[in-house]
Amino acid sequence: MNKKRISIIGSTGSIGTQSLEVIEKLQNKFEIIALAGGSNVELLNKQIEKFKPKYVCLAKQNERLNPQGAKTLFGDEGLQEICSNKENDIILVAVSGKIGLKPTLTAIENKIDIALANKETLVMAGDIVMKRAKEAGVKILPVDSEHSAIFQCIDGHYDKVDRLIITASGGPFLHKSIDEIRHATVEQALAHPRWNMGKKITVDSATLMNKGLEVIEAHHLFDMSYDNINVVIHPQSYIHSAVEFNDGSILAQIGVPSMHIPIQYAICYPERPSGIKSRSFSFIDAQCFEFLKPDFEKFPCMALAFEAGRTGGSATTCMNAANEEAVFAFLNGKITLYDIYTTVEKIYRQHNVVNNPSIEDIFEIDNEIRTKTKELFN
Repeated sequence: MNKKRISIIGSTGSIGTQSLEVIEKLQNKFEIIALAGGSNVELLNKQIEKFKPKYVCLAKQNERLNPQGAKTLFGDEGLQEICSNKENDIILVAVSGKIGLKPTLTAIENKIDIALANKETLVMAGDIVMKRAKEAGVKILPVDSEHSAIFQCIDGHYDKVDRLIITASGGPFLHKSIDEIRHATVEQALAHPRWNMGKKITVDSATLMNKGLEVIEAHHLFDMSYDNINVVIHPQSYIHSAVEFNDGSILAQIGVPSMHIPIQYAICYPERPSGIKSRSFSFIDAQCFEFLKPDFEKFPCMALAFEAGRTGGSATTCMNAANEEAVFAFLNGKITLYDIYTTVEKIYRQHNVVNNPSIEDIFEIDNEIRTKTKELFN
């Protein structure tokens, strides 16, 4: 059996490292073409030694990198070269933020399937990305646990779907007051009760902006109206999401909170090998499945994301850029957690929405919004 050839964009991040754990467990099923990391040279060197890719890429040149015979690449140009390489059967886009968009578009242009763990790609340019993927016959396979769950439940029956139900853990502040959220520390925001993720996505989970971004992503992935996408708070994170069909039946995907499962499903699709399994889910041990209505007053970022999604055009690009810069400002101690919302809302209200923007428009607007947002912190 031929090995599936894969490159990982963001191999040193949370999703990237877990994907390599999956690949290591699935002995002889994959050949790694390229690994691209950010600035964690020490970890990337260990990955190179273990998985022996043909190409390695870092954000910037670093003399401590030990490529061990692999071709060394750097920056955006390096990512473009990796995603243009038709040796790849699939590319896992596992970076956070806008950096994932160009590599995704390049892979589509070269007719390479994509396992997508970068929600900002579809939030910024979902209409363009999905249209180009369809025209090129490229599969966009979701890695987010929620979208993987929906994908598994639909199982090709797209014409029978009435509603998508996206679950959310509620994050670390689910049972906190608005006043407690306003004064939350970075350490508190990063203490997610269920998932181990990168800092940016963890802060987004604390504000529930992440769930708003996932709604926009689901709209594009599954061509579903925002009126037919619901968010339900499910603190236990056993149900990863669900789908209601036109006959009233609801299918939910259930399992222990683990990113290994959705990563494996995406990169192995359409196969479902036994592979990695941390532990089996036990209904007896779980005992309680709790569901709550989202509190849009306490978590206004999610409401703003719904609004931006319904508005369309450049609204989601604007909101995403302002949110990303605001999150970085919070992590650097420049603003409070609640200031993330007030910052994004202010920038969003000032933005003149461009309908049907080109990809050039999107990058220009993204840069413009980031500049305006950063100016608020100086």
